[in-house]
Amino acid sequence: MPSATTTLTPPLRLIRQNDQGLAPGLPRLIPRTKRTSPKSPLPIPETPPLPSPPDSSTLSFIEPTRRVLTTHDHELFQASNAYSLVLSFVFALSESAVDKKLSSVSLSSAAPIVHSIISILSSVEDTIDSCPPSEQGGSRFGNPSFRLFLDSISTQSPSWHDTIGLTSPSAISEVSTYFHNSFGNRARIDYGSGHELNFIVWLLCLNRLSLLPESTFPAITLLVFPRYLTLLHKLQSTYYLEPAGSHGVWGLDDYHFLPFLFGASQLLHHPYIRPLSIHNELVLEEEGDEYLYLTMVRWTMASKSVKGLKWTQPMLDDISGAKNWVKVEQGMRRMFIKEVLQKLPVMQHFLFGSIVPAEEGMSREEDAGLAAEKDENEGGEVALDHGEVKHVHRDDAWGDCCGIKIPSTLAAAQEARKKGEGDALRRVPFD
Repeated sequence: MPSATTTLTPPLRLIRQNDQGLAPGLPRLIPRTKRTSPKSPLPIPETPPLPSPPDSSTLSFIEPTRRVLTTHDHELFQASNAYSLVLSFVFALSESAVDKKLSSVSLSSAAPIVHSIISILSSVEDTIDSCPPSEQGGSRFGNPSFRLFLDSISTQSPSWHDTIGLTSPSAISEVSTYFHNSFGNRARIDYGSGHELNFIVWLLCLNRLSLLPESTFPAITLLVFPRYLTLLHKLQSTYYLEPAGSHGVWGLDDYHFLPFLFGASQLLHHPYIRPLSIHNELVLEEEGDEYLYLTMVRWTMASKSVKGLKWTQPMLDDISGAKNWVKVEQGMRRMFIKEVLQKLPVMQHFLFGSIVPAEEGMSREEDAGLAAEKDENEGGEVALDHGEVKHVHRDDAWGDCCGIKIPSTLAAAQEARKKGEGDALRRVPFD
């Protein structure tokens, strides 16, 4: 034991500091810099200028047919004036809804043609009531009575188009073809984003014929399109329309795309609703009737058998993590181009006439020996092989290939209610 006079060695030896006041071997502290977010490799799609309507006297109306039958046809379309026209019209409609609630446009102040279109859609809903679905027998696939509904629509269509200013039989024949195809496919009893696009092209035709000027675009986006969406929800629930080319949980929605684009524009600079707000049931309840994006999220959640977007719609769940609605809207623009206009299985059902013309060199149905779109049973992609039409089986897509029959989740819900199961947790359709 050391004596009291013993000098103790300090437990810590003194470390000699360098000229900068740091001990040898210690790294110099560098202030943190704010990490910059990586820029998206994809440019933000801009809105092409919408050309002035053509002189209708120069148009030779024809019944629209499919012209995108091969990859080459699709490439011609993407470089065509028709591609630019469709893109311009869709983006212009979306821009007309920026920062606007659905209630910001009233029907009382809308143009007379908007009243006529709303009246037509109401008549279509009355037709659903007059063509009740046949007994399903527990089946979750498309109801055959849907074909009777479409036949009735075709019968009434000429008189409806007369109310919006079309009197020429040839003009009605061309324009109404898009209208008929905006409710689903008669043979396959399905509905998808391609049919939704037909409704937009029907409106585009009216614009090209100077019946829907740009001044009506806000009313079209915030009055007409929501009315169409409500009608389609009833149609899908009544006839169990199968999702056409559904990506299942890897898609935004089994049936629709454009409500998310238009809805993101509505919310573009909203003061308090954020992308993450779609998980807030109170926000969905209070604001769902004013914004298409929230309307679709609420409808999607109600029609699924499992609660939570994380499990049923993981893409919507991922998008909710976006910093703001500007990012969401930009992403929806890119997605519309990639998943609709640039998706060959979708565009092979697109119809071309005199108002939305095909490019020179694109294939023709009659030359390929194809049946008309409304009469073809098999969906998906076809190709010409030495002049012979062959169906292409793909392994890089889900549900885009052979028109694989996918039962509707709405059908599962309806059949459960018939059995008295109410809104309890339902089994998925594939059990």
